Amino acid sequence: MTLTRRAMLLGTLAAPALIRRANAGEAVTYLFPGPQFLPAFAPHQLALKRGYFTAAGLDVTFQTARGGADGAKQVAVGNADMGGGVGETTMIVRPNGLAVRGVALLGGKPLYQIACRKAAGIKTLADLKGKKIGVISYQDTGYYTLLGALAAVGLHKADLEIQSVGPAGMTQLMIAGSLDAITAVPEWSVTLEAANVGLDFFPIDSAFPSMAQALFTSDDIIKKRPTMVRGFVAAVMHALNDCITDPKGAAEEYVTAVPQQAGKAVEIETILRRYGTDVYPTIPPAVPGRFDPARLAKVQAFYVENAIIPHPVPVEDLYTNDFVG
Repeated sequence: MTLTRRAMLLGTLAAPALIRRANAGEAVTYLFPGPQFLPAFAPHQLALKRGYFTAAGLDVTFQTARGGADGAKQVAVGNADMGGGVGETTMIVRPNGLAVRGVALLGGKPLYQIACRKAAGIKTLADLKGKKIGVISYQDTGYYTLLGALAAVGLHKADLEIQSVGPAGMTQLMIAGSLDAITAVPEWSVTLEAANVGLDFFPIDSAFPSMAQALFTSDDIIKKRPTMVRGFVAAVMHALNDCITDPKGAAEEYVTAVPQQAGKAVEIETILRRYGTDVYPTIPPAVPGRFDPARLAKVQAFYVENAIIPHPVPVEDLYTNDFVG
């Protein structure tokens, strides 16, 4: 075989691979704070399923961290491109020299509520004293949110038994009666109600202004890859709007994208509707995704005052609204 013919053959064989690489999009690794199949992450999964990431020129891979704070640490040191937690995640890790900031807020209300078994006789947050309460992990931002709610009513973590039980344990142990309360996202509350567990709810923002889920990335990524960040944020916010405006259609497509939720479209629709009333709305209505610096400052001051974080950082280092709206 002549050199020319051999080069032509090799070029023909290599062409499909080159085309695939050219069309693959910019690689992005995103860290969830908990298992990928949780309905809390429906906007992310829908953005992938409906091609919103692809339309933005992105090739997104989902992975899982050990909570939002752990995910922020991994993003800060370059082990992932972006991650998720709650709005206050960055103020938890940034005092430790980890340069991450929020780039979009997925709702105007807190992600978490305190869900208590009616049988536990908890009538106020102060009644949690001496009780057993579950969190996903001590690395999850839900744990820090709980500490903030406790501090608002004069309680310290030593005043009750906080257990790290993992995502599955949050509902299983409540159903079994082994926990008195959990820091609950909407899907766990729906699961417990379906299991006929009587619940009393205490919104976190009745104690202090905690926030919804947030997307975050590192200062370095913002500087070097702003187009990627903008595309990722736009894709997730597009899918979040789908969940709000058409929860039935979103649920039906979501369960085809997430094998663990197959056949649960009715349940997922109920969950998405609850997110639509309890988490996603902005008050007052504003550009979706934007952070309120005054709210961030208030939460951070509260965390510092109650020794949940060691010291404050400039509020402008905690977020940017440059990628929303």
